[in-house]
Amino acid sequence: MTSVHPHLDPSVRHDMVFLFDVTDGNPNGDPDAGNRPRTDDESGQGLVTDVALKRKIRDTLALAAADNPRYGIFVQAGHALNPRLEQSYAETGLKIGTKITKDDADRARAWLCDRYVDIRLFGAVLSVGKTQALGQVRGPLQLSMARSIDPVYPADHAITRVTQTKQEDIDKGETTEMGGKWTVPYGLYKAELYYSAARGHATGVDSTDLELLYRTLEMMFDHDRSATRGTLTPRGLYVFSHPDAFGAAPAHRLTERVTITRREPGTDTPPRAFTDYNVTVNETDLPAGVTMTKLIS
Repeated sequence: MTSVHPHLDPSVRHDMVFLFDVTDGNPNGDPDAGNRPRTDDESGQGLVTDVALKRKIRDTLALAAADNPRYGIFVQAGHALNPRLEQSYAETGLKIGTKITKDDADRARAWLCDRYVDIRLFGAVLSVGKTQALGQVRGPLQLSMARSIDPVYPADHAITRVTQTKQEDIDKGETTEMGGKWTVPYGLYKAELYYSAARGHATGVDSTDLELLYRTLEMMFDHDRSATRGTLTPRGLYVFSHPDAFGAAPAHRLTERVTITRREPGTDTPPRAFTDYNVTVNETDLPAGVTMTKLIS
């Protein structure tokens, strides 16, 4: 299928490279390490989990879609999952506690996919509570962990505040309370995303879903700002679109065409800005039928 905009075609495979950077912030703290920014212990490279990226995508996709009922969020703060799963039974004429057929389960899963965009894109485990028969949905969009190009050097900053947590501390005459804050001075991160057209067909992904996904990747850091996270900025989004659902080449042969190098090789000065890097994309001799679309640069 030929499309005027190949990157919006849900019937073909897409492999993507997403670049973003952080300045004086914590892009993904580790709760097991006092919220220290995640790093690879051996290389020192910074890490941002796929789960953290999906959370930002979920929160922003709902905003981008405005009031469209097809863009509900299944995994959402403050909402239990079981009632939402049970609603799929009620909406499709099924009864909790009774045995259902495969066709019944397919119908309930289809209702959930149509209502919740994060199930449609990422999939979900649905066999919890009273809806064991629903099994799971394998999502077409998979994300890697983001890894920084160079090592990062997290810093722990001591901070104070002018009030206490406990009244008895004020009664004792204490006027300040100490705290801490972790930041990364600078880090450029690279993540990869993979879209399976076969699974997308099964969950009902359409071109609007892909368009909103790309808009979300461009805008999600603007809707997730906090003093802790510092300045997070999208720096590149490159979409390699295949000619069909199976694909014309392994993903790594395409994503490795996006290379990031230091503008001044061999320098001892640590990177402190995106301008310290060169990003190049090799578009020559792409596999037959593969196109590359640059959406953020």
